[in-house]
Amino acid sequence: MAAAVGKSGATLMTSQANSRGANLDRARALATATLGDALDAHGVAGVMSGIVRRTGSGRIAGYAQTMQEQVGPFGSFEFKDFAVGPAFDAASKDTVLVVDMGSADVSTFGGLAALTLRMRQAAGAIIDGGCRDIEEIAQIGLTVASRSVTPRTGKGRLRIVSRGEPVTCGGVCVRQADLVVVDDTGIAVIPQNRIEAVLQTAEDLDRRDAEFAERLRKGESFSKAASSLKHA
Repeated sequence: MAAAVGKSGATLMTSQANSRGANLDRARALATATLGDALDAHGVAGVMSGIVRRTGSGRIAGYAQTMQEQVGPFGSFEFKDFAVGPAFDAASKDTVLVVDMGSADVSTFGGLAALTLRMRQAAGAIIDGGCRDIEEIAQIGLTVASRSVTPRTGKGRLRIVSRGEPVTCGGVCVRQADLVVVDDTGIAVIPQNRIEAVLQTAEDLDRRDAEFAERLRKGESFSKAASSLKHA
């Protein structure tokens, strides 16, 4: 009996892992603009504001790994409070580190952090605050998005408040394991419990976009195509 339960559990875990991987592939095929429309259709506020991609290329997708920090003037905290290492070390394949710094213009992420995430095959990092070492991170090839870029260190200026708890980044509530997509247009976050529904809606919108474009190429007017497809 125990062996049967164990086999069943292993099968379920494999199925869940396959589903997670398939959802990443589906998300990478969808523009954040399309995902933004799909999120609107489901009443989900999932498009970040004010967070700009600084490095990386192409569209990336991954599951959120969250961290919240408290920031104050230099000297507010001791060096030991700058305990960002465990969060960087916890990065794993296809995760996106999402950091809530309360929009502070202080860096919590630089070249060594980027190298750590890259070595662990993380998809990227998103910071509602500052990052630095942009040239170095660009060479590493990691996608990093932030509210600001500054050489001002977080050492002595910040402390870790939580890891794995809900955070606010770019005005969006992000929870551990939410699906995050980044491209040159912006950043979209799909809540974990809405992934399938939002992806299905986005895929339908993407198909209608493709049909719309095909009609335009054949000489149909924008107005006629939009009216016929009920899409724009």
